[in-house]
Amino acid sequence: MSRVEQRGAGEPGDEDATGRTYPPGLAHRVPDLGALELLLAVARLGSLGGAARELGISQPAASSRVRSMERQLGVALVDRSPRGSRLTDAGALVTDWARRIVEAAEAFDAGAQALRDRRDSRLRVAASMTIAEYLLPGWLVALRAQRPDTAVSLLAGNSSSVARRLLADEADLGFVEGLSVPAGLDSAVIAHDRLIVVTAPGHAWAKRRRPLAARELAVTPLILREKGSGTRQVLDAALGGLARPLIELSSTTAVKAAAVGGAGPAVLSELALGEELALRRLVRVPVEDVSLARELRAVWPTGHRPTGPARQLLSLTRG
Repeated sequence: MSRVEQRGAGEPGDEDATGRTYPPGLAHRVPDLGALELLLAVARLGSLGGAARELGISQPAASSRVRSMERQLGVALVDRSPRGSRLTDAGALVTDWARRIVEAAEAFDAGAQALRDRRDSRLRVAASMTIAEYLLPGWLVALRAQRPDTAVSLLAGNSSSVARRLLADEADLGFVEGLSVPAGLDSAVIAHDRLIVVTAPGHAWAKRRRPLAARELAVTPLILREKGSGTRQVLDAALGGLARPLIELSSTTAVKAAAVGGAGPAVLSELALGEELALRRLVRVPVEDVSLARELRAVWPTGHRPTGPARQLLSLTRG
């Protein structure tokens, strides 16, 4: 294997087939912005010490930076004397060039800030129904206190629709409650939840003295969320299959209303049932031999970790 093949053609110090050596890149030949800003300050103030104070560094550090810059460029830039510091002729010329570089860097920084401001002006969130109804409102209130100028839009649906929106770039951050992470997405666990079986007080299960067997739950027609919902995915996996739904509804609120009305038993997130259980509009039915615990996750496209307001919202979910 040739030297170029080993090191990668085009790298500093490499040779091509003709024996020509590649010169070092600009980063090796041009002083960094901090050094150039120091040189401009020396030119403006006529004092290395004054330039150091303005930039918030020690005078020895400033002297060392100037010496390093002089070695890098191969010319003397500053004459030092008890009366102060003045630029050499070469230093004056380099300062003119440095000014243009710093001005270009300032323009670059302003442009990058404009891009960040545009990104931070909005946040598109997609969330499965339970998280959208019972957890996100509190998180969004906290986010608004920190970012009052960020406009937030919330798209609520089942876990499958959240994945589709993220992969179609219709959302910046998603939240799901399914059994697994949809393909193409990375995730982080942000909370834990549990599914519970509930019925209206008049239902026969409400009067049981023994826990319900998992097998009996599996073969009983239930009021269920639609296919694609995280709640249904977790229940189906835990029981190894479900009977044909008694009623199939597209929201947690609708499932609760049907159960309260006596239509039949339902399985819902514990997060969604606090008021109904406290007021005994619904009764919890214990189930044995099965775990209905689940993880709630934040999700985003693989390799694109949240930034800006999306990252801030993600941090709030863990507070």
